[in-house]
Amino acid sequence: MKIIGPDYLVFGVSDLKASAEYLTAFGLTPVDVDEAGGLFEALDGTGVIIRAKDHPDLPPPLPTATMLRQQVLGVVEASDIDAIAEELGKDRKVYRLADGSIETVDDLGFALKFQVTKRRKLEMPAEKINAPGAPAQRKANEIGVWEDMPARPRSLSHHVLFVPDMEKMIDFYTKRLGFVITDVLTGAGPFLRPKANDDHHTHFFIRAPDYMQGLEHLAFHMGGPTELMVAGSRFVRAGYESFWGPGRHKFGSNWFWYFNSPLGTHFEYDADMDKHDDEWVAREAPMGPEASQILHFQYREKWAPGPGPGGK
Repeated sequence: MKIIGPDYLVFGVSDLKASAEYLTAFGLTPVDVDEAGGLFEALDGTGVIIRAKDHPDLPPPLPTATMLRQQVLGVVEASDIDAIAEELGKDRKVYRLADGSIETVDDLGFALKFQVTKRRKLEMPAEKINAPGAPAQRKANEIGVWEDMPARPRSLSHHVLFVPDMEKMIDFYTKRLGFVITDVLTGAGPFLRPKANDDHHTHFFIRAPDYMQGLEHLAFHMGGPTELMVAGSRFVRAGYESFWGPGRHKFGSNWFWYFNSPLGTHFEYDADMDKHDDEWVAREAPMGPEASQILHFQYREKWAPGPGPGGK
């Protein structure tokens, strides 16, 4: 099963207008969006789909407050969908749609869809840096930052689920779908990646009581930490509320900046995540501030030093 990771996350929202405005300000592009909602995509075609919470095409909601209605996971080719359907069809209903995709649920009732990925291949340069002792990545007179520089989400990176039965969830994703645990925060849960994705994680599970089951946050990859800072600063100036960050995580090494949203979850800009293969040995650390981040800043309005009294 060559699962790549999330193509889309689907929401049933209470306020379509506010959600659409938020996603657009976040940097996602509306695609075929109308009064019933639609897709808001990153540069590679992954993204977020919103519908009104009572839309008939949505899967049934979980018995909690979460607005997440479905996780759409992309696979490499059609044979991967066949393999997943055969495996999961052993003990649950799997519905084949006209386009060849399949829908089902995991062992905790989260709605899943598997499709041949809609991700578009990106060919874009990474953020360039200059450092003493290394060849300059920016040529002479090439500046590294400017006021209207592009800073848009490139790809749907990962999402984090509150789960009431951790053992059942881990067994489903590792034994039935072939996910690999990369690291573990003791007291919270594991980071996981599917076999066809070398990012440190596409999923993270946090142990939680039944009434909290749902989505804690989702994240989009940026082109580097400068793009993350630029996008986050613009988002704050647009009136949206920072929740956590900017900073840099320990597990995964990714830069982060989280924001509150009208979709009942947090949205994150992330950048520069670690890559892993099958030789990696998972680490484990107790959940807490020291394990969660290596550094953390707090946003403030722009400032500049000025002259002292009398202009001196």
